[in-house]
Amino acid sequence: MIDNYSDIINLPHHTSKNHPKMPMQNRAAQFLPFQALTGYEEAIKETERITNEKKILADDTKEEINNILNHLELNTKTYQITYFQQDKNKKGGNYIIIKDRIKKIDAVYGYLITKNNKKILIEDIIDII
Repeated sequence: MIDNYSDIINLPHHTSKNHPKMPMQNRAAQFLPFQALTGYEEAIKETERITNEKKILADDTKEEINNILNHLELNTKTYQITYFQQDKNKKGGNYIIIKDRIKKIDAVYGYLITKNNKKILIEDIIDII
């Protein structure tokens, strides 16, 4: 078998005259472990995040909320509104409680709009105090 590197095997190591030698700290950074599965940690955290299912209200509770909506004082009184907010990334969502004045009720599209321009679906409201 012929040794293909016999002509260069004993030559001294080449050092460049134009480029300075890389510091040992920078060389070590080249060999640091990398994340083979990018986004894996975020996916795990997203899976761990807990969401709730939307409660189905009884007819009498829906009627009670409808009566409250019909008698609201717009732009004057502050109300506490509890509503369901659908999660954007996974099934379910969370119940949110806000305190705000009500600016408008859009019966055509089914929204309640607060003074701070928060649009809440009327069907997602479970309580108004």
